[in-house]
Amino acid sequence: MSTGIATDPDFRKLWGGLTVSQLGTSVASVVTPLIALQVLNASAFTVSLLTAAAWLPWLLIGLPAGAWVDRVAKRPVLLACDAASMLLVASVPVTAWLGRLTVAHLLVVALLTGVASVFFEVANTGFLPAMFESGQLVRANALVQGSTSAVQIGGPALAGALAAILGAVTGLVVDATSFAVSFLGLALIRRPERPVARAPRKHLAHEIRDGVRWLLHDRYLRNLMLQGATANLALTGYGALTVVFLVRDVGVGAGTVGLLMSASGLGGVAAAGATPFLVRRYGAARAMLACKLAAGVSALLIPFTGPGPGLIAFVAGTALVAAFVVAGNVIAGSFRQAYVPAALLGRVLTAMQFVNLGTIPVGAVLGGALATAYGSRVAIAAMTTTYALSGLILVVGPFRGRRDLPVLDGGASSRSVIV
Repeated sequence: MSTGIATDPDFRKLWGGLTVSQLGTSVASVVTPLIALQVLNASAFTVSLLTAAAWLPWLLIGLPAGAWVDRVAKRPVLLACDAASMLLVASVPVTAWLGRLTVAHLLVVALLTGVASVFFEVANTGFLPAMFESGQLVRANALVQGSTSAVQIGGPALAGALAAILGAVTGLVVDATSFAVSFLGLALIRRPERPVARAPRKHLAHEIRDGVRWLLHDRYLRNLMLQGATANLALTGYGALTVVFLVRDVGVGAGTVGLLMSASGLGGVAAAGATPFLVRRYGAARAMLACKLAAGVSALLIPFTGPGPGLIAFVAGTALVAAFVVAGNVIAGSFRQAYVPAALLGRVLTAMQFVNLGTIPVGAVLGGALATAYGSRVAIAAMTTTYALSGLILVVGPFRGRRDLPVLDGGASSRSVIV
């Protein structure tokens, strides 16, 4: 492909749909706990359960989802997931306007949209390398992460304004609409996916086993998986409590909550644009390691958040965490897409995500339990400290001392390249 990835019409359709969908998700991340707090008067533990329910499907269906998605074309899966998510999310404002909304309804919607998210994420991970060349993946992922971070500036601010003026439930109308826009963008893509050469089809359990075995025998992916699982447990442990902490401990209003949570997008936008430079200048392995360590250290600012000038700690902490997380994720995600054989990609990555994302509901419940016992501030301090320590897993792992990340050579050995 002679033109840059950003000018490719099919990538722009995909990129645009994903960006709008992320805007809706960003709005929902603020208004959903506000609905639980303000409309249903839920406890901190109940709010944490909403996060746990949304991520629980990775533990329940992550492995078979990866094996199944490896067998099929990715775009129809993406379309089906967008359609299902739109209908599920739309049911919440409809039910609320009828005066029938309950915590149980919110939990069921969180669980079922989580199921759709599992299939969407697995299919989307395989869709990019099936559509574009491996040399374009860092740039493509950087653009997607950059736009995701950009809407995380406007999304929470929009959510706060909607909650303050029209009520938090209105924010989920935006989320439902965003899934419709994502569906349209995907439907307009005309380029066919490259077929993946596959061995004869086996029983689903055997295909899952092949992906797990490949993962467990690779020291680089094992190390990334262990660090990601620990980091996600801690990140979600304090993230699930953020709105509760800001509203009930710090004492800010719904509109201010949205503005404060927009801070994370500021760091992410800058980091996404800088990531290709960091990879070229310092090497992909060094840049990834530095970013993941710095993200954890930055999170230690968040427990010091207080009223007035004390809000600076929250803004700085969340902006820096987002910047380093985005940069680290762009590098690590591009590495996995280029490193894992295409025929195994879905199975290997969902085996990783089974562990990486499977700790998220555990972290949410643990954070809620700590907040119930000791208060939100103590719970957030415990979780941010755990997150800071998670970077040490990479420091002592196989990436230590490398400038560049490995790539498989002939499916057996590895050599260093800049990803």
